[in-house]
Amino acid sequence: MKVSPPEEQPGSLKRIGGSSNDAFNNIVANQALKSLWVAHSDSAGLDSQYQATVHAMIGIEPNDEIEGMLAAQLIGLHNAAMECMRRAMLDEQTFEGRRENLNQANKLTRSYATLVEALNRHRGKGQQRMTVEHVHVHQGGQAIVGNVHQGGGAPSKTEDQPHARAITHEPGQTQPREIETVREAVPSAGG
Repeated sequence: MKVSPPEEQPGSLKRIGGSSNDAFNNIVANQALKSLWVAHSDSAGLDSQYQATVHAMIGIEPNDEIEGMLAAQLIGLHNAAMECMRRAMLDEQTFEGRRENLNQANKLTRSYATLVEALNRHRGKGQQRMTVEHVHVHQGGQAIVGNVHQGGGAPSKTEDQPHARAITHEPGQTQPREIETVREAVPSAGG
């Protein structure tokens, strides 16, 4: 088996799999296509499913091989979850069968959400970091690093906030501080 160096690969399918190597893009696209439930599809339905899958991968816009693999996995998880949901709604389905299919669909959709998070983290959209270069605390003053919520009438105390740190004044001192902010996706109905 001979492997061509990456610079010799044209990469015309990069929009599908994220790689400049079309062999990789073809493999990832075929893996996504093989995750389809096609047992009862006629040729027109099959062609429609294949086109939709390729366009879904293009729509995810993979920028590299990792994103291409995540795109294929997202499509596979989506297809499997939807198939479990379809099977749960069959008229002749037993209660136990319906429950099991819905449980599997639930697990698959949770895995899907985890993969979307992983894709966003890989793309740099997951965690944000802010650096505070100078903190000036004047004599008698106090600064709090953390989430501060002002209540109605009751003075807030840093002792009641385990995530907050008090910075007291030391004359002539400025210290850089690094604050990490983590944003988590909030599920919403209807996108």
